[in-house]
Amino acid sequence: MKRRAFLISLGVAATVPAAVFYRPQQVMAVNEPAIVERLKKPHKAWQALVSPEAYKILFEEHTEPPGSSALNNEHRDGTYICAACYLPLFESRHKYDSSTGWPSFTQPIAGHTGTKRDYKLIILRTEYHCARCGGHQGHVFNDGPKPRGERWCNNGLALKFIVRSESLPPLRS
Repeated sequence: MKRRAFLISLGVAATVPAAVFYRPQQVMAVNEPAIVERLKKPHKAWQALVSPEAYKILFEEHTEPPGSSALNNEHRDGTYICAACYLPLFESRHKYDSSTGWPSFTQPIAGHTGTKRDYKLIILRTEYHCARCGGHQGHVFNDGPKPRGERWCNNGLALKFIVRSESLPPLRS
């Protein structure tokens, strides 16, 4: 336990199940080796860059109604990026129809998400956030398709889709 705390204090991610990370002044643990540098930008600073609805989801951890996202019906090749900082989070080849009403993926881009425990509905869930800006994306469940068995259930307003034929936008700071 001391080693993990020491590594986190140095800014090195420690791989632990459902790691707690969320406060902006803390280093966030990611589910893969760290390859993304965490922004030191307060959540309020993102308000001018995203819609009010997206801000509620990304930085107040709200959830959009099921079936409300146009991304549910997105089937082109491309990349799903964080709606706040534009960090690529998912590749379209890992998207699938989970019949839940939210865009779902079998896995994120390695090192681009962080997780924490979420007891808001009393039962334990694993919440995930963008590793760069800390924006809330959704929850990961263990009822997805094989071989990984994961369902990364995302809020559509927390993502932007970039079709493969277009260049990814530069990261926002």
